[in-house]
Amino acid sequence: MATFRNRHGKWQARVTRKGLTPVSRSFLTLQDAERWARQIESDMDKGAYTNTVLAERTIFKELIQRYMREVTPSMRGAEADLIRLKAICRKSICQLNMVALTPSKIAEYRDERLIEVTAGTVIRELCYFSSIINHARREWGINITNPVTLVRKPATPKGRNRTLNESEKALLLNSLIPTRNNRKSPWMYSLIEFALETAMRRGEMIALLWVNVDLEKRIAFLPTSKNGESRLVPLSTTAVDILKKLPHSVDGKVFPINDFTIAAAFKRATKRSGIDNFHFHDLSHTAITNMAEKVPNVLELSAITGHKTLSMLKRYTHFKAEDLAKKLG
Repeated sequence: MATFRNRHGKWQARVTRKGLTPVSRSFLTLQDAERWARQIESDMDKGAYTNTVLAERTIFKELIQRYMREVTPSMRGAEADLIRLKAICRKSICQLNMVALTPSKIAEYRDERLIEVTAGTVIRELCYFSSIINHARREWGINITNPVTLVRKPATPKGRNRTLNESEKALLLNSLIPTRNNRKSPWMYSLIEFALETAMRRGEMIALLWVNVDLEKRIAFLPTSKNGESRLVPLSTTAVDILKKLPHSVDGKVFPINDFTIAAAFKRATKRSGIDNFHFHDLSHTAITNMAEKVPNVLELSAITGHKTLSMLKRYTHFKAEDLAKKLG
């Protein structure tokens, strides 16, 4: 049933149906109010009506902030995700209500960001958008179609194949040596050495505890790794020597240093060393490439690195055609 009343010079239409939440909207003219009410009643009769009142009253920024409070803290990588989501909240798109957040608005955001950042970053941000909106639809009663699913994603960038050569390795490590006259982190030198020796990821090394390290058996236990499963990392004699030289921190961590301190220190080190286009994750790439020469069996190599599929591992291994030709005889 639809009712109409004039309030402060505007016509308010209100539609009520048994079993459904009443819905209302104001219009400048009675004719517009009646037309809207007829459409709503028709949709209700067909079972096609979706109540978007809450979606209209909620701006995207509010959803992101709620997601940051209630969902993100329980996820792996929460610290980095929170920083990225806070940055996204400052974008103008986050001021739109959830009905106004249309596929065209998402596409505009995508195109603007592609001018500023890499395709990989844009893909990650759109994944954030999609996850937050899907959660809001399932858990918070936001009745909208996920607009991200209707938008073309940027082409996935090719995997990096940058590795560190021996001269670059020497320059990088030399730039990280702490002295009395500088403020360099006392942990970074050993962290980089350890990464190059074990192929462990940054998050894995940060989370590594002394109670999970067995120097006699030469293994390190990771309760949770990037692929979501626990694994044992075999340690070379060089890796064991690196660990033996480290002091033990009171919190039990092997490397008591946080993610963003590492990122900042690594960026300064590569700049001082004059090493271009080299990311922290490329240390793992370098380590796996070096390991592949010592451990040619790909199954054994995957057990060391923790890669679930050989196709993923293939990105990190590079065999020279001339070397393979020699093996063919």
